[in-house]
Amino acid sequence: MHIVVVGTGIVGVSAGAWLLRDGHRVTFVAPDAPGEACSFGNAGSLSPSACLPVGMPGMWKQVPGWLMDAAGPLTIRPAYAPRVAAWLLRFLKHSRAHEVERIARALRGLLAPIFDAYAPLLEHAGAQALVRRSGCLYVYASKESAARWRWGMDLRRSMGVDMREIGREELEALEPDLKGRFRFGLLAPENGSTLDPAQLVKALHAQAITDGAADVRARAVGFERRGDAVAAVRLADGRTLACDGVVVAAGAWSRTLAAQLGARVPLETQRGYHVTVQSSNLKLAHTVFASEYNLMVNPMAMGLRLAGSVEFAGLAAPPDMRRADVLLAKGREMFPHLDASRTSQWMGHRPCLPDSLPVIGRAPRIANAWLAFGHGHIGMCGGATTGREIAHLVAGRQPQVDLSPFSAERF
Repeated sequence: MHIVVVGTGIVGVSAGAWLLRDGHRVTFVAPDAPGEACSFGNAGSLSPSACLPVGMPGMWKQVPGWLMDAAGPLTIRPAYAPRVAAWLLRFLKHSRAHEVERIARALRGLLAPIFDAYAPLLEHAGAQALVRRSGCLYVYASKESAARWRWGMDLRRSMGVDMREIGREELEALEPDLKGRFRFGLLAPENGSTLDPAQLVKALHAQAITDGAADVRARAVGFERRGDAVAAVRLADGRTLACDGVVVAAGAWSRTLAAQLGARVPLETQRGYHVTVQSSNLKLAHTVFASEYNLMVNPMAMGLRLAGSVEFAGLAAPPDMRRADVLLAKGREMFPHLDASRTSQWMGHRPCLPDSLPVIGRAPRIANAWLAFGHGHIGMCGGATTGREIAHLVAGRQPQVDLSPFSAERF
């Protein structure tokens, strides 16, 4: 079949790559170059352990303080608050303990096969060097401080995540640059990361083009229907692309397209910021997550990336790079000896749903349309597995992951 894949982030490109493996003809449609949106600026984590939702029990007690703290991990633009209020209430509803356990089980099923799903794509594209499996360190000021996050860590362990306690001496031996600030850690050895998330997307996309895929640089705005099926994709420039099926993987811009396919989902953009310290003098061997700073630190090919901020302001508002400045300040506090003489900043749009679960599956009442968006903070983690499962659905095969929790009709 000829499948149009709307979106060239990690989810769309992975879906296209897996569809090509099944012998389909693929056309990518996106207004920007591959890997230049959310996939460009993420923290690069490839973490089977990242199965906890964003909303956790008791988080609502912290939200007021975060909103009043200019350096807090969450901000809401005042003009946007009325628009996001209902979404936030749904988010808090899904933060109850029994909901968190349900969501975590679903996410664990999606994320456990990260490396199995990436492996054939990376090998075919000759991009294995862009992925490493060096583990992730969750670090804390003390073992007593780490107890604040024990419930979540125990939940991870109950689902088969390997989390090993690391004392001060071993922690400092593993990562000498952490000495002085952190005295306890948890090592997730099955985790990994990418040295360059944008280049990873570009490599998979380039291989897809070599394998015969087409690339149309335009924004998809709608569909032409024939009965209960999509016959063509309409583009903003007036063109139409005839097709036998469509995959919507347009990230934060997927909501309108999904609605035209019968799926009304509460998709929201959590605007994320990063700082990349190009002059970094640190020698980190692991991805590091400092819970007390709410900061993910990942050594990458282009420098040390610092990420971990959420802003609600919609798709149109300009960036507020003070959010990136906060990340750099936290990085300097974590690593007082950090050389931050050369840095770059970025803002992008995470596509998020209130239950922290993406939408993966067939569009309601449309025979040849599939949805793959809303991965929030785990797009790079879940991209390859999502692409594999979409290919199974297109082919009529039984998915390898239970996709029922990811149905668009759950809303």
